Amino acid sequence: MDTGGRAHIGYFTYGRSYLAREEAIPLDPINLPLRAGEFRTTLNHGVFGALRDTAPDYWGRLVIERRRWPEDELDYLLATADVRVGSMSFARTTTHPALDYSSALPMSALDRAADAASALEAGVAGEVLEFDVDLELLDPSSGVGGARPKTIVVDDHGQLWIAKFPSRQDRVNNAAAEATCLRLAERCGIDVPDFRILEVDGRAILLTRRFDQRPGPMRRSLLSAHSLLGLGISITNRTGWSYIDLAHVLRRISVDPERDAQALYRRAIFNALISNTDDHPRNHAVIWGQNGWELSPAYDLAPSITKSQDQRLLAMEIGADPDTDPRWANRANIISSAGHFGFSRTEADHLISEMKEVVASEWRLVAREVAPDLEIEDQIEHAFPDRYPGFEHPSLG
Repeated sequence: MDTGGRAHIGYFTYGRSYLAREEAIPLDPINLPLRAGEFRTTLNHGVFGALRDTAPDYWGRLVIERRRWPEDELDYLLATADVRVGSMSFARTTTHPALDYSSALPMSALDRAADAASALEAGVAGEVLEFDVDLELLDPSSGVGGARPKTIVVDDHGQLWIAKFPSRQDRVNNAAAEATCLRLAERCGIDVPDFRILEVDGRAILLTRRFDQRPGPMRRSLLSAHSLLGLGISITNRTGWSYIDLAHVLRRISVDPERDAQALYRRAIFNALISNTDDHPRNHAVIWGQNGWELSPAYDLAPSITKSQDQRLLAMEIGADPDTDPRWANRANIISSAGHFGFSRTEADHLISEMKEVVASEWRLVAREVAPDLEIEDQIEHAFPDRYPGFEHPSLG
């Protein structure tokens, strides 16, 4: 990595021995295709998106910084363990020990990990909790983009799970709210990872199975939509945050382009129906399956309860009408881009109506099903269509 007194420039070259392997795959089929030669980037302070995806997210970086302050981006990569996202590993030498999950936190230690997460949040806020904690219980390599307190745990079968803890910033029970949306997504025909809620010392913890990992141990390559689209790290510049652009990329790289483009459209509709305004490009990804790249299961699905009741805006653009805000979660706006995803306008209209009926009629039942003791309906009702007479949702009416 070279700054040259100006922007950071990152360099990457595939090793000759890797290129010679029959099973070699590109780290990024768009921006780092499998070929000899040098690649350069000035995005992400000179870190290629495929590498940045495997690095710790906001919460993970916070954990690392509280242990010791890294000198550069490489230190963040080296600080993560074998349970990091995707299939890559990092070392300062050309040799690396075999993949090992033995150091991953067992489920039985979730209570202590939750205490550590609370203490870390308190420390950031300038407070001190009156009990001893061990920050080593918090694994920093727990997700592709995210600020929620969390860690990685392993079950008795060697399966890794992401454990999301309550946060002092929460206005609702986030575990119950996200679990409700995951179950609703299933009922709307959307692929989601296995999940469950655990009550630990009065705290609701959401566990979601790592879909980029299998017991063995074995890891699968994962790449965020943010990296596929060649986007920078700015959270204020949303240029390129587009479902339509992502659908076009999927058509170039997916083993089943039509299936994945249509699945992405279904997710955009669902995010609009649950008022998920955090559907940014790091919350979409592709994984390497048996035959090639495919859209990953949906994740980080949660309702927003603080946005305008008159006009809901998605994080990513969905509309193709030049006279309408492309991020507006409006039926006509979403239908305007149907052709990019393999649907006719009539098919898209029917799909929206079908999914809207499922969400509007079932979300309360689902909330009681996944979290019967948490009673969150009143906290999240503003996010769903049935709050309005005749299900006339102002965004998806």
